[in-house]
Amino acid sequence: QAQLVESGGGLVQAGNSLRLSCAASTRAFSYYAMGWFRQAPGKERDFVAAISSRSTSTSYADSVKGRFTISRDNAKTTVYLQMNSLKPEDTAVYYCAAASDIVVLRTSPDYWGQGTQVTVSS
Repeated sequence: QAQLVESGGGLVQAGNSLRLSCAASTRAFSYYAMGWFRQAPGKERDFVAAISSRSTSTSYADSVKGRFTISRDNAKTTVYLQMNSLKPEDTAVYYCAAASDIVVLRTSPDYWGQGTQVTVSS
């Protein structure tokens, strides 16, 4: 069982940056692929980014490529999402997720965090 707790959300102006963190309470963290999803009001939850257990592979949604960077620190059991050049359309609740591998994570994560709100003003 893994518990995921996101932090770092907030209100920022367009063009600025935010870094989200997701702390995992599991000793098996280094075996999980980790990722981020987001859900805007009235929309479905969408995939944002993923990273393999040893950081050898990453994957991004087209809408965030070149602006967002996912990384992880297995010693700290934490995954990060650095978000640069933020746009109003990035406004959403951002969720951390974990799965057995990076392919499974994109479609059916095993664990979810509670979410953190990111609001980008124009």
